[in-house]
Amino acid sequence: MKHDLILRVIAKYLFPVIALFAFYVLFHGEYGPGGGFQAGVILSVAFIFYALVFGMETTEKVLPLKVLRVLASSGVLTYAGTGVATLLMGGNFLDYGLLLSSKAAGQQLGILIIELSVGITVSAVMLIIFYTFANRRRPWEDHHD
Repeated sequence: MKHDLILRVIAKYLFPVIALFAFYVLFHGEYGPGGGFQAGVILSVAFIFYALVFGMETTEKVLPLKVLRVLASSGVLTYAGTGVATLLMGGNFLDYGLLLSSKAAGQQLGILIIELSVGITVSAVMLIIFYTFANRRRPWEDHHD
């Protein structure tokens, strides 16, 4: 893979740009089209691109499968926890207005928490699926002694 020098250099510059775009979509989703799901997919594309250029072994060192499992579950727990917190405050599930003293500020905080948790979960699950397919054994590679 040493002959892929140009591709590797370009990938090192493109990865942060793709990740930055994912965060833009995440934070812009509160005011316009976009949000957690789209941002999660875009962020996972950055890591898939990294894996295609640098290999799965390197990618798994940068972002291990154990970390992805923790991120996927913590995103779901944060989403559900936000809803349960609003229930305990006397409102409906995901009634963000109760999160802060100001209803408008609570709405903004709530949607940000939800979009962030959705983005984390979607990105982690997409990468878990990618890791699973990328690391599967092919029948013609089985070596029987």
